[in-house]
Amino acid sequence: MNTITIKIKNELLTEKIVWLLNHIKEDGMEISFNDDIQVLDMKDLELLRATRNDKSISFDDYLHNAN
Repeated sequence: MNTITIKIKNELLTEKIVWLLNHIKEDGMEISFNDDIQVLDMKDLELLRATRNDKSISFDDYLHNAN
C-alpha cells in the first residue's frame, strides 16, 4: 500500500482535490483526513530542545499544589 500526504493551505483547492479523489475512490483508494495532526517544524523542535534541561516536578506534587 502506498501513502501520499498532501498539504493544502487553500480551502477552495482542498475542495477541488477532494472532489477529484472522490471520483476515483471506487477504484480501491482510501481517503483519510488528518486535520488534527500538527507536524513539528524546525522552530517547534528548537523550542522543545530549549526546555530539555528544565526542572520538573512529579504529577502528584503538581496535583497537591494545584489547590
